[in-house]
Amino acid sequence: MKGFIGARQTTLAGEISLTGTGVHSGAPVSIVLCPADGDTGIRFLLSNGTEIVADQGSVTGVTLSTVLGDGNGAAVATVEHLLAALHGLGIDNALIEIDNPEVPIMDGSASCFVEAIDEAGLAELDSPRRFLKVLKPVRVEDGTAYGELTPHNGFHLDVEIEFDTPVIGTQRIEIDLNPGSFRRELARARTFGFMKDVERLWASGLALGASLENTVAIGDDRVINREGLRFSDEFVRHKALDAVGDLALAGAPILGAFRSHRGGHRLNTLVLKALFADAEAWTMIEAPRYREIRHAELSHHLAAANFAAERS
Repeated sequence: MKGFIGARQTTLAGEISLTGTGVHSGAPVSIVLCPADGDTGIRFLLSNGTEIVADQGSVTGVTLSTVLGDGNGAAVATVEHLLAALHGLGIDNALIEIDNPEVPIMDGSASCFVEAIDEAGLAELDSPRRFLKVLKPVRVEDGTAYGELTPHNGFHLDVEIEFDTPVIGTQRIEIDLNPGSFRRELARARTFGFMKDVERLWASGLALGASLENTVAIGDDRVINREGLRFSDEFVRHKALDAVGDLALAGAPILGAFRSHRGGHRLNTLVLKALFADAEAWTMIEAPRYREIRHAELSHHLAAANFAAERS
């Protein structure tokens, strides 16, 4: 064993530049993902110089996307897919420079971000990695939806959706999250929308940049996109992808199991808020360095290694 997997924080090994379109604004967007020092977390740097930290206390909107703000009017929207890519690949620290207040939608999934991050690579930092450990169950009900976090030695996702259309119906996915499973099972799942909602969304100033290039469009009884689906259950996989991005706002990798039923950005955010509101429900723990671990303890500690770099 060369070293304790996941014991130190990571950042990007180099800068990454990407361009695209905001799915709701329809505006062109350029972003630069930059390496950052340990213990600085994920931060957005707007073109006016405002910094917005990516944590649950910055959430200002959850309608069709997750919006982060500084409390003084500055905001950045649709952060969930980028945050999912960073979190899913085990990146703790990065500065994201952005020239428009919405992260580009790219192809509607996290795959473009994942490919760019994999090409740039990760760098290990001296700072020890910290984990947010769930100590007792926390549950939130929101109408017919519910979500909960429970203790677990790793990070487990269990996401279920129900839509009153034969194209989707009831779908459920369970996954133990690590970089390999994130790449294989979630990263390529695209956002989706219903054709019947298009005119209403446009009238509200939303989905102005949506197209068949970045959204799975659902008609009355079929998927409109000519290429079809990337997975037979792509819809629930995308909801799980969104959950990874929203839960990244915990500010540290979670040691716990997340379960949601008929959830979305609002429910994901409510569960995190409920967790942080109960000081007895969580604690922060620091990953031990490998020299501190006796051989007999190794199997126990390896369960916390879900965020080590892994290729698949």
